[in-house]
Amino acid sequence: MSEQNKKPIKLIEEKIDALAQTKWAKGLRITSGVIWNLFLLFIIIGVTAIIFAGSIGAGYFASLVAKEPLRSQQEMKNTILTYEETSELYLADGIYLGKVNSDIERKEVKLKDVSQYVIDAVLATEDEYFESHTGIVPKAIFRGLLQDVTNSDTQTGGSTLTQQLIKIQILTNEVSYERKAKEILLAMRLEKFMKKDEILEAYLNIIPYGRNSAGQNIAGIETAAEGIFNVKAKDLTLPQAAYIAGIPQAPFAYTPFHSGNLGIKEPENLKPGINRMMTVLFRMKETGYISEQQYNESIAYDITQDFRGPARRANERYPFLTQEIQNRTIEILSKVLAEKDGVDPSRFEEEKKVEEKYTILAQRSMRVDGYRIHSTINKEMYDEFQKISKEFENYGHTFVAIEKDPDTGEDKEVLNPVQVGSIAIENSTGKILAFVGGRDYEISNVNHSTQAFRHNGSSMKPLLVYAPAIEYGAVSAGSPIADVWYETTKYGGKKYSPRNFIPNEQMGLISARQALASSQNVAATRLYEKIIDKQPVDFLKKMGFSKITPSHYGSLAVALGTIDTSVEENTNAFSTFANDGQFIDSYMIERIEDMNGNIIFEHKVEPVDVFSPETAYIVTDMLHDVLTGPRGTAQTMKKNLDINIDLAAKTGTTQGFGDVWLVGYNPNISLGVWLGYKSRLTSLDSASNRYGQPSTRVNLLFAEFLNGMNRSSPEIVKAESKFQKPDGVVSRPFCGISGLAPSLACTNAGLIRTDLFNSKVFLPTEEDDSLISSSYVLMNGEKYSALAETPSAFITPGGIGLNQEYIDRIFSPFGGDPAYLFPANSGFASNVVAGKPFVPDTIAPAAVSALLSNTTMTWEKSVSNDVIGYYVYRLENGSSSLVSTIADGNSNSYNISSGSYFVRAVDITGRQSEPSNIVQIEIEEEIEITPPDSEEPVIPPNDGIVPPPPTGGNGNGDEDEDPTPPADDEDEE
Repeated sequence: MSEQNKKPIKLIEEKIDALAQTKWAKGLRITSGVIWNLFLLFIIIGVTAIIFAGSIGAGYFASLVAKEPLRSQQEMKNTILTYEETSELYLADGIYLGKVNSDIERKEVKLKDVSQYVIDAVLATEDEYFESHTGIVPKAIFRGLLQDVTNSDTQTGGSTLTQQLIKIQILTNEVSYERKAKEILLAMRLEKFMKKDEILEAYLNIIPYGRNSAGQNIAGIETAAEGIFNVKAKDLTLPQAAYIAGIPQAPFAYTPFHSGNLGIKEPENLKPGINRMMTVLFRMKETGYISEQQYNESIAYDITQDFRGPARRANERYPFLTQEIQNRTIEILSKVLAEKDGVDPSRFEEEKKVEEKYTILAQRSMRVDGYRIHSTINKEMYDEFQKISKEFENYGHTFVAIEKDPDTGEDKEVLNPVQVGSIAIENSTGKILAFVGGRDYEISNVNHSTQAFRHNGSSMKPLLVYAPAIEYGAVSAGSPIADVWYETTKYGGKKYSPRNFIPNEQMGLISARQALASSQNVAATRLYEKIIDKQPVDFLKKMGFSKITPSHYGSLAVALGTIDTSVEENTNAFSTFANDGQFIDSYMIERIEDMNGNIIFEHKVEPVDVFSPETAYIVTDMLHDVLTGPRGTAQTMKKNLDINIDLAAKTGTTQGFGDVWLVGYNPNISLGVWLGYKSRLTSLDSASNRYGQPSTRVNLLFAEFLNGMNRSSPEIVKAESKFQKPDGVVSRPFCGISGLAPSLACTNAGLIRTDLFNSKVFLPTEEDDSLISSSYVLMNGEKYSALAETPSAFITPGGIGLNQEYIDRIFSPFGGDPAYLFPANSGFASNVVAGKPFVPDTIAPAAVSALLSNTTMTWEKSVSNDVIGYYVYRLENGSSSLVSTIADGNSNSYNISSGSYFVRAVDITGRQSEPSNIVQIEIEEEIEITPPDSEEPVIPPNDGIVPPPPTGGNGNGDEDEDPTPPADDEDEE
């Protein structure tokens, strides 16, 4: 067959075979085979290398995460969703006060309450593939790894929102491959356990956002919205949302505010944050979340106009209040946490390490666990108190000292002003309504109403002396007490000689009511001695006094207020009287809720029976006299009140005016006020002439606080309410000097008094037997019983005196001088005389010197202490005659006519002094002078004695004297 007839394919094959037989074709075939085999070899080696590298990488990855525990679904969700939230403080009626002092502020918000602009901005900026990835974006991880290995200047990151959530909530910010490996593993695991919305919501609640306008660190979208723009997260506009979404990349570079509450940054320092906002808006446009128009409008918007203005933190606006609420919250939470762990909080008192442990846990819990802490503080009343305390002008002198600054070493002025502490409590509940912690928190951050413990002076008397004595049936309101000095070593072995506020005063026999109203120290300690064996200090324990020690039980001085107490404790104790004798502990924390609204603590009122209602009412009635009695120590306060109110009160002053107190109450509220310097050794009376007496100052300030309470909250004060008398309180007559039932003698002497009694424990039934007839003389202004040898010319006969048995009883056990039982200002002075025989000396009294002015002869008082009066003599024809008897207390003078005269002092035994010098009038014609009736001459037994020369001197005083019956005497103030 010809070549033309062969099939084309066959022909081609033959040609190829022929070509293959050529030399160069054989060489090409060998080369291509080698290349192909090499290619296959490289493929095999590459795949093997990749598998090997992958195995090594997987192994390395496995080694990195080997120590990471396998977390359950519930465990991971709990950890992720348990983020620190700043606790919030509230005043009464749910009024928001502010955040607790915390390292960072955070407030939880649900995703449905977040602006869609925020969500879009975050996804566009932080995680473009959030909706589709499974926790990680591999290419982003490899890109980040390559940048890290090559040490590239460009670091684009690569963490998804899920990874960032893992890093913040479960892991740390540590830069290491181990942390990154764990982050990847846990992120992929979390995506299987939680929905996308749950992850996004958690992310928005935990991410840091720099600082708010007060300079505090903030986290969470809700806190950022409020702290930067003063709006809720759901109300953020597009520019605002873009600004906030850009902050987490560099929180403190992009935040618009300085730290330390220094306000908004300077314009040049705001540019980084604004530029970052522009980047966020651009990415939102590129990813289709906003339109071109929205983008253009937003980048043209001046975001700086939306920044929140200067804001003061709660602890700056209300420093004493926020700190006090936090302190009390920590105390409560420590017990709550202990009980949660099965630990009895009562162990705190004995085991300080246990208390310290739970205190630390409570401090952290309060800051980060998002509690809602509701207090009892009435905002209007509290604000009124702060205003009054700042505007009051009569605190007293402010001392200035120069001290070295420990930080700079430079001299600086240190102020030491008079401090103030005041508190108002609702009686029926114990709620603390308002308080004043001090003058200036920057000068002293000690809360002087709750944390400063000082002696409470005489404000202790109704609590520790009079109320217990009435409760025991030892006295009632009108019972007599001897306010007469004494000295004892019975308690403590040391001499104890109490004196009154007016040091030289002895009021004598006075009622318990008067002793309390004018705050007599001597009377209070005498009464306290009669009940001290019953341990009345236990009443203070029941009323919450926390600084009581065993030594206080055996001390008389505690009756005068030598136990340390706070304004809160002291005021709270007085509210016991307003509560019919029940003590209701004061409190400031109403309840504490967790972030889910569950109540973890709620205060419960637990009354403690202390006094009977009868005792409480009688003491209240007695304390009315502090405001209205003739010597009441709170009259100035009463005069400065704007309201007519049924108020009982008691003042208190400590030694040297180191402290002054005034505590008062009506049926609904109790108010206490204290003034003093930082050191109790610094007197409030120092450099204070222009401020008034310390007691006057505290009276005025108390009145202003009470007026302010009524202005702000009249519905709480209820000034129109009155104390109601219990059925057991009755009014009965009694003998005023003994407290016993009226006798005929007591009635005839005009000594019957009427006052309140507790019919259940003490009524005057035993008839008075204290009175006897008596005669007396005046000596140095005081009444003394006349002696048998006392000249009758000086005796006042027919008085009413006291028997010795009564005197011993009224002075028991310390004794006292009966001469001081009835001073001239005593209510009994005109009716009765008390005295004991004066123990005379054996010498005549000292002579006096006479002067003549016109026709009046005068002489000074004899220096002898037993002189009861003077005899005036006239010399005539070498002999003397008595022309007048001048009793002690009358004027030491006598009008004379012509002739010579001299004076002799006469003592209680009738002895006469040497004559005074002679004075005389010489006139040509004798003028008859008739002396007044009161000075008619009385001829004594020694009439006719011619005096020695007028040089004076001491005689033996052995003249005859008229015997007279003894007489009682009384003291004259």
